[in-house]
Amino acid sequence: MMKTKVTIQEIAHFTGLSKFAVSRALSGKSGVSEQTRDVILKAAGKLGYFKDNSMLSGDMYSSNELQDPQNTRWSGTILILFPNVRYQNQESVYWGPVFNGISSRLNQKSINILTLTEPSADQLFTLLNPDAIRGIITVGSISTPILLEIKRLGIPVVMVDHLDPVFHSDSIFTDNFASMRDIMLYLLRKGFKRFQFVGNTSDAHSFYERWVAYTSVLMGHGLEMNQIPELSSPDVDDFHKTFTSVIHEGNLPEVFVCANDFYALYTIEALESIGISVPDQCVVTGFDNVYDNIPVLATVNVNKELLGARAVDQMLWRIVNPESNVEKKLILADVMIREQYGRHNG
Repeated sequence: MMKTKVTIQEIAHFTGLSKFAVSRALSGKSGVSEQTRDVILKAAGKLGYFKDNSMLSGDMYSSNELQDPQNTRWSGTILILFPNVRYQNQESVYWGPVFNGISSRLNQKSINILTLTEPSADQLFTLLNPDAIRGIITVGSISTPILLEIKRLGIPVVMVDHLDPVFHSDSIFTDNFASMRDIMLYLLRKGFKRFQFVGNTSDAHSFYERWVAYTSVLMGHGLEMNQIPELSSPDVDDFHKTFTSVIHEGNLPEVFVCANDFYALYTIEALESIGISVPDQCVVTGFDNVYDNIPVLATVNVNKELLGARAVDQMLWRIVNPESNVEKKLILADVMIREQYGRHNG
């Protein structure tokens, strides 16, 4: 039987912070920084602090038949919530097509769309009439305090490309693990043995899943990791400086496996700036297929419009089946190999 309530003391012990800080963060009071509040809320989520006790008692396994959203005549508004993060907006070559997929599917269903960039948590619902919002689709990494605010209102949520331990909701992802595993198995078949992963694994859940696949293939084949820590947690704004401070000709891997095509581009530019030629001296792989003119040996063609459209389908299903268990949907993507960017010098 699970213990019903996690204590503030347990959260304080887990985070190494004071009970005072934990108490202030959980109650939404001032006195702790946004960063500390985020750490505390995420820790509380991992420990199960926010779990509804009714969820443990079997109430959720009701015998209600599932409803078919096809039979519903839709009205009202769906809110599309973008994070307040540079690079994650409608202009982005990745998130723009995801948004297009969402909006065209909602238009098909004659549902109104409201688009919002994430404000601070206490402002979010002064801007909205929650009763008018049928559901919220979040696009990318929304902050934990905002998700908690949404949770209090009980509005159905579908997250695209994001998970948070504080807030369990339906989510739609590319099958990051399967695609990265396929890239790694291809590289091993080509005879490569020395790798470095490039990309901040805490920036997005998708990056973390790609990292997990990368490490699991190496471990499964008995290859040493030798990961340079700075490369799996670089700051995008300082990338060039970080990269060139830890990589030189003497410690060059055979392959830089990048979390996405942006990191692949930054890696190629940084290598060229220190006189290392790609793909002659080492090769680079990416993910997301947002550039067709950079020398990456492999990338993954994510169907971004489909991610958006399927998020809408899941939202409509959730609205008519509010009590059913949370679902995580994975969409398989195609690995693209560009042989011309393999190593030319054998």
